[in-house]
Amino acid sequence: MRRQNEVAAEWLDLQSAPGRGGSGPETSRQSREFMQLLAKSVNDAGIDDIHNAGWAPTRDFLADFSASRVRAGYSATETATFIFSLKQPVFAALRREFEADPQALADSVMSASQLLDKLGLLTTESFQKTREEIISRQQQELLELSTPVVRLWDNILALPLIGTLDSARTQVVMQNLLDAIVQTRSDYAIIDITGVPVVDTLVAQHLLKTVAAARLMGADCLISGIRPQIAQTIIHLGVDLTAVTTKATLADAFAVALRRSGHSLVKDEARQAGGR
Repeated sequence: MRRQNEVAAEWLDLQSAPGRGGSGPETSRQSREFMQLLAKSVNDAGIDDIHNAGWAPTRDFLADFSASRVRAGYSATETATFIFSLKQPVFAALRREFEADPQALADSVMSASQLLDKLGLLTTESFQKTREEIISRQQQELLELSTPVVRLWDNILALPLIGTLDSARTQVVMQNLLDAIVQTRSDYAIIDITGVPVVDTLVAQHLLKTVAAARLMGADCLISGIRPQIAQTIIHLGVDLTAVTTKATLADAFAVALRRSGHSLVKDEARQAGGR
């Protein structure tokens, strides 16, 4: 590409303007690196197909560039502007190059515009893909954080649930509970749904699957947090929970698990009397 240096200089000036994607040493470095890769790809592979092997270094650069912009908090528009802002200096350079040949100028501008449009769309797609991956990973991390397994006693676990229980979260709940059962060798697990706002047929089925999975691992599973309205809903839906021990509160379920494990809590009457 002829006039590469002057195009790069004008391009950097444009990017320094507000809303044009940023400025500074990093932007300068990225811009110059992209110009070098772009020139090499055009010389080696032409401009017809940016998906052939000759364009691989440029595509890789744009993928890395888009990912870095996502992590740095740039918007999709600011990221795409990195490519689209190159049009103005390129068109200006072409006008100077083909000043005496209008037809060659028109053809060159059309070809350059189509090429930069393709690269801009590629950049946007890479940006969107990276952002979706980050959001998905964050959602998975939040799911794992929102399903903590608590050890109440030597062989008794509790899993307090807060929020909606859907298929994706059920899988995380089940995995966390089963892992905890194996690690602690617990015989009892309490799933507390006090913080679950709505229990419908799907939620009930998810709970039953989790209970069944825990039993396969050798743990007796109880469900606590059955409020009156939830009990009425379950009866209305015709969901059969007769095979599962259910209690109104976590404390009640814990007392049942203690009894089944051969333990009990006894008030220290002597200490209470001494404290008076």
